[in-house]
Formats: sequence, structure tokens, C-alpha cells
Amino acid sequence: MGDHATSNQLAVDQPTRGVDRNRSLADQADSATDEMLLPQLDDGITLLDVEGGRGVPILQSLVLDHLLLYDGPAFWVDANGHATTTTLAQISPSQRLLNRIHVARGFTAYQHYGAVCDLPTAVNKVIQTSTANARAAGRGEPSRDEDTSPHTPALIVAPAVDVQYRADDTLGETHAKTLQARTLARLATYADGYGIPVLVTRAQRDGFTAPVATAADHHLECEQTRMGPRVVGEDFETLVYPVDDGAYYQTTFAYWRQLLAARATQVGVEPTTRAPSTPTPEGVGTGVTADGETVAATADPLLDAWTATGTGGR
Repeated sequence: MGDHATSNQLAVDQPTRGVDRNRSLADQADSATDEMLLPQLDDGITLLDVEGGRGVPILQSLVLDHLLLYDGPAFWVDANGHATTTTLAQISPSQRLLNRIHVARGFTAYQHYGAVCDLPTAVNKVIQTSTANARAAGRGEPSRDEDTSPHTPALIVAPAVDVQYRADDTLGETHAKTLQARTLARLATYADGYGIPVLVTRAQRDGFTAPVATAADHHLECEQTRMGPRVVGEDFETLVYPVDDGAYYQTTFAYWRQLLAARATQVGVEPTTRAPSTPTPEGVGTGVTADGETVAATADPLLDAWTATGTGGR
């Protein structure tokens, strides 16, 4: 399906969303709490660059923070093992947030591009299922305000958007750049058509990923400091890392849990009570992350929304 056909489909299927979504939440936050919160993601493509690593915790924290603020599911086109259930479960303040994340995984350049192309179909399927379930229950899902819906997309995530095109040795350099450019064009179309943020990262900063920066409407940079991670954007800068006893967190999962727990309290989401450490739950097998870590591969909490069939990978 060509890009023109995709634009036509979006014109028909796109959900109606307001330009300003839940801005009042940030305005109502007290200054002490607001300093601890993460930068808001605006509509359009946001490029997150993380100094000195893949930045999985900060990426996942931005996703979860956005889902705390806005209704609707997130659609995640994964590469290089960023959608790991291990870290997401550690930092998420609520299991319900994880149930709203739908993941497709592309293990080759063509699978990744196919998953991006299939995203409108996945979105429509989720909307149909969600609305049907709401009707069957005889009630409508509560929305934070009249401009948002729990059925329509809130966010698209595409970490390491360059990695499969860079690594695929079946593609020549010119073809790899062309396929990556088409992926970026699709993501830009979705951001505009759905009126939502698209969060991307890149594996390396070089000439190959220069088009990623060019396509981005917003840019966030995260650097590691002795006090913890410092995030800088157009309208945001991490200045302090406070905790109740006046100490400071280093770059640990506890820090990200602290941020998300504060946000959950702010928006009235009751955090899920964490169970004591237990053996790895039964699942569908195990997998190995890009860092060589062996993890359980389960169907929950992340929902594989559109990788069961088609070209999106398995």
C-alpha cells in the first residue's frame, strides 16, 4: 500500500482529538512535585537521544508518564529489545498501564517497515475491540476530558528506529537509507493524522541517522550526571532530584519509580501493590535482550497487537 493510500485511510479512520490534551493537570501541579516530573510529549515526532547507552529506563518512563496523563493505548514498534517486560514492570506504578501498550517487533529491516505500515490496521482493530467490550459491558469508559478517548491512540513509540536498516546486510546503503526514510515518513503521517506524539530514539548519531533528527519536530537529550539523569528539551530541564528525606537518587530504577509514582498520585491513579520477589512467572518461553540478559517471554503485560500475522515479525 503506498503512502498516498495510507494518508487516505488515516483521513477516514483517524480519531478526533483536541490540540490541547489534559494541559490542566500540569498547570495544577504544585511546584515541588512538578520539578520531579518528566517532560511532556507534544504532538509530532520527538527524538530522544540518551548519552552513554540505550536509555531503556528513560524511554519507558516517558511512555508510562504519558499514559498516566492521557487516555488511550500506546503502539510500540520495537527494535533492539527496548520493550522489555522486566524493566517496564519494575518502574510502572500500575499494571493497567502495561495493559495499554501494544507491541510489534521487527527483527529485520523489512519486518520493521512492515510493522510500521500495518500500524493503522492494528489501531483500527484495537479500537473495534475496545468499543465492542465497552458496549458489551453496558457502559462507556471514563475519559479524562471531552477531547480524549480511552479507545483511540495516545502514543506511538519506535525506539532504535535506525538499527534494523543499518544492520541488514541484504540491503545496499542506498536502499537502506530509502527504507528508513519511508519509515520516518510513515511515522510523521501517523503523528499528523492521529494528532498524537511519536517517540523515537536512534542507535547511533551519524550521517545515517541525520534524517531522523531532520524529521523530528522536538528533541530531548538525556545525559548522565553524578546526581542522576538530566533531561533537557525546548521547554524542560531537569534541575533537582528530590526525595522525602532530602537525599538524591542516582541513575537507578528506584529513581524512575519515584517519578512515576509521583505522577500517578497527581492524576489519581492508585499504584499497584507490588508482590515480594518471586521466581520468574510461567510464560511462553525465554528470550535474550540485546545486552545478553535472559528474560521470560510472556504474553502479559505487553500485548502483541499486530505481530501474529503479516509482515510485522513474530
